[in-house]
Amino acid sequence: MADDGLLRRVDAVQVPVPSLDEGLAFYVEALGHRLLWRNDDLGQAGLRLPDGDSELVLTTTSPYEPNWLVDDVATAIATITDHGGTIVTGPLDIPVGRVAVVRDPFGNPLVLVDLSKGLYTTTPDGTITGVRPT
Repeated sequence: MADDGLLRRVDAVQVPVPSLDEGLAFYVEALGHRLLWRNDDLGQAGLRLPDGDSELVLTTTSPYEPNWLVDDVATAIATITDHGGTIVTGPLDIPVGRVAVVRDPFGNPLVLVDLSKGLYTTTPDGTITGVRPT
């Protein structure tokens, strides 16, 4: 664990939308956020937030919630459960790393993400072409 805390930063905030096209019409076309990547298989699209490196992730499958970046999902799960938290889901592999959902001892859900496989590589229109190691 890092010297200054387990949760590194907000990696993304997931925002549910009825379809990616409808979500992109609002958040990209109306609000002006730039599309970073789109994964129709996952029902997700990542948008740039201009004042940091966190993303706004439109999703057709998940609730509204923040995703916390951690160095290693397995280590984070162990630390949280060792201190009274519980596992809700995972850990699961995702294209860029691993993800799990846990609850802290107070019942709050925490979505934990590591980027152990890297970051998406994309074409200018946001089409994912692969994952580059970080």
